[in-house]
Amino acid sequence: MATPDRAPRWDEQLQRRLARGEETALGEIYDQLAPMVHGLAGRILADQAAAAQLTREIFAHVWEHPEDFDPAQGSLRSWLGALTHRRAVDRLRARRAAERVPGGPGSGLDGPGGGEGAAEAEIRAVATAARMQYVVDSLPQSLRETIAVTYYDGRTYQETARLLGISEQAAKQRMRLGLELLATELAEERARHDERHGREDDRADDRADDRDHRDDAGDRDDGGRGA
Repeated sequence: MATPDRAPRWDEQLQRRLARGEETALGEIYDQLAPMVHGLAGRILADQAAAAQLTREIFAHVWEHPEDFDPAQGSLRSWLGALTHRRAVDRLRARRAAERVPGGPGSGLDGPGGGEGAAEAEIRAVATAARMQYVVDSLPQSLRETIAVTYYDGRTYQETARLLGISEQAAKQRMRLGLELLATELAEERARHDERHGREDDRADDRADDRDHRDDAGDRDDGGRGA
């Protein structure tokens, strides 16, 4: 929470402005973060039209439900990334399910349950790769370019140092720090995912308990009338 002698963070200010219904706040968020949202959605869905549609839906959700973002839980960028990732994966899963309808393309080729298992494995692989790239894109430029040259291009530290004009030791330090930040961010995302699903499971249990109570009450009423 911001202290009285310190200005609130950019995302905290925008959240407050959104809550007041300031359309200019949505415009600022869109200008800053729409490329990230669209890029992440595109990597998962592999369909630019679908990514554009999801991007519009994400920012509509931001406008309609600014209270869903809690600055105490992390940055606006991180929250939007998690929201985009979750919805894009859900959309990809629905698309794969539609492709597996009986008699549809590829149905029955992998035996009972085989197609579904292969599709789910593909979805997880795509989602993980997209999440990794999203986290890498959020790193400072010096760390991002070191990971890109060393890890993705498969170069040695010596080659990376020569290409970037830094020492070999600096290349190693940047790579180590980048991977540490990457691991930390992924661990935090997994924790947020587990916490979110835990809350959803609790709500589902509560709804089930409510139904059980209503059923029990109905049984008692029926029993009393039958007596």
